[in-house]
Amino acid sequence: MAQVVESDGPSWSVPTGRRDGRVSLASQVTTLPSPFDTVDVQLQKFAAKGLDDHDLVTLVGVHTLGQTHCMFVNYRLYNFTKTGNADPTIDPSFLTQLQTFCPKGEDSKLVSLDPDSHTNFDASFFKNVRDGKGVLESDQRLWGNDDTRPLVQKYASSIRGLLGFRFEYEFSKAMVKMSSIEVKTGTQGEIRKTCSKIN
Repeated sequence: MAQVVESDGPSWSVPTGRRDGRVSLASQVTTLPSPFDTVDVQLQKFAAKGLDDHDLVTLVGVHTLGQTHCMFVNYRLYNFTKTGNADPTIDPSFLTQLQTFCPKGEDSKLVSLDPDSHTNFDASFFKNVRDGKGVLESDQRLWGNDDTRPLVQKYASSIRGLLGFRFEYEFSKAMVKMSSIEVKTGTQGEIRKTCSKIN
């Protein structure tokens, strides 16, 4: 049986009848990509779960929504080279904007991952990465990697409504693929009473 997952963005059908794992999310953190990971490390972590570079770029595109704490950004702004300089890959005008969002020493403040369009599920995130305006280092590094740059470019150049390489369509496909990772059925796992913690 399948259930359609809907949001303000894309929707997709995923099989139902899955059970939750008995391992807490905290113990799985090392298998998840970190904002400090290189693209190669991100690709390795995705490959270990049966996902490829196309899946990585597509799924990271979820950063078109949401926010992050300045603590994940400030080292890029104030001490990236360990000599007090900013990350040279940041567009100079965006650097000034980011420094306004995240003043030096302010770690808890929130900054949007897609400042131009943070409430819309769209491809503007990829345009930002292409233009040196990625908020997280791990996002911006997608443009500097030979394997992931062409995918970022395709999404950044896509026009909503045209057939072909469209972010929303590809994101739905990648979510379905990701939903098949380590599926637990039958007596494996459990049905959680509270989704965020094991029983």
